Amino acid sequence: MSLYQIEGGNRLIGTVPVNGAKNSALPIICAAALAAEGECILENIPSYTDILDLIEILNALGAKAEFIGPSTLRVDGTKLSNHVAPYERAARLRGSTYIVGLLLARLGRAEVAVPGGCDIGARPVDFHLRGFEALGARAWVEHGAMIAETPQGLQGNRFYVERRSHGTTCNLMIAASLGLGTTVLDNAAQEPEIVDLANLINAMGGRVRGAGTDTIRIEGVEKLRGIRHEVIPDRIEAGTFLLAAAATGGRVTVGPVIPEHMRTLVAKLQAMGAKVDADFDSITIDAPERLTAIDIQTLPHPGFPTDLQPQIVAALCLADGVSVVEETIFDNRFAYANELMRLGAKIKIEHNTALVRGTNLLTGAPVSANDIRGGAALVIAGLASQGRTEVAGVRHVERGYEHLVEKLGALGAEIRVVDE
Repeated sequence: MSLYQIEGGNRLIGTVPVNGAKNSALPIICAAALAAEGECILENIPSYTDILDLIEILNALGAKAEFIGPSTLRVDGTKLSNHVAPYERAARLRGSTYIVGLLLARLGRAEVAVPGGCDIGARPVDFHLRGFEALGARAWVEHGAMIAETPQGLQGNRFYVERRSHGTTCNLMIAASLGLGTTVLDNAAQEPEIVDLANLINAMGGRVRGAGTDTIRIEGVEKLRGIRHEVIPDRIEAGTFLLAAAATGGRVTVGPVIPEHMRTLVAKLQAMGAKVDADFDSITIDAPERLTAIDIQTLPHPGFPTDLQPQIVAALCLADGVSVVEETIFDNRFAYANELMRLGAKIKIEHNTALVRGTNLLTGAPVSANDIRGGAALVIAGLASQGRTEVAGVRHVERGYEHLVEKLGALGAEIRVVDE
């Protein structure tokens, strides 16, 4: 096993490239296999471990997915024929839920392990199963797997998406694209990644309207065709580097990005005392020596994203004053806080709220990551600490960040991968 060894205390300075969005790529790769004729060429696809696992699953199901360039993926779903996904690989991938929607739409049945992924609280598959049932499927969990079948095919219907679930919204868009009639999703997720998925499906010949609003209409079509599509930039990765710069008092430019996707984070960074400038496809932060404490509440888009909550808490550990951070999406997203406290952070957790009292100094220590974004928070805190920090559990971090060590090193960080 490997860990990150960080010698903290350096300001991050420079420009860092941003990959394609993981939260777009996972459902888009599955949706690309909806095409029964022709292949999809997907550009700007990152090669995170989650993506590689999904590729292996699709290949085991009879589809063909392979990288044909550094970030270009070819997906050919013509020979998709197996409805049972490899259990162990699907069980460790949160995005495996999208495979159920794909298989129901194409084959009328699916058996996919209940997904694992990050330990950040309850993310029940019930929402997905109820959505499939609303479309006329029989869906249940048995022996650790989600099982669904549609003897009569998927039928359009109206469905209320509980908690404005991003995953459920994507999954039902995928499934309903080849269904009969029109499906209406009320209280749908509105993230940019939802719009990206809709753009792909429409380019393939689908009929999706309203993506980006809380009501999405999907009119099922008989078949979809292969196309070429470029995935949008990863706003969460970009935000992570901006927050790393904020924590270290640095000056960093991230790009390519779509600045409109990051307005909420930019507003919070400015409130923390940073100077932030947005260009056509990049954002530059010039951080002060000491940040200012702020209050945050995570909310579905366009609110502050839960996937940036751990990283901003890491930066606020060094802010002047007390910050109040309320988590409204997941019920265990503060698990990383105990590890931050090993570095000297002053954090008190009360139910779904963290009280973060800024300190003048964090000091390096051994810590361990248990999820993607919590791991990123530990890396940020290590970069801003005095002395050596060793971050174990980096396999979690690498599920959502590609070439993280190299990118941070190019900004002046002293970070390397070593064997435990």
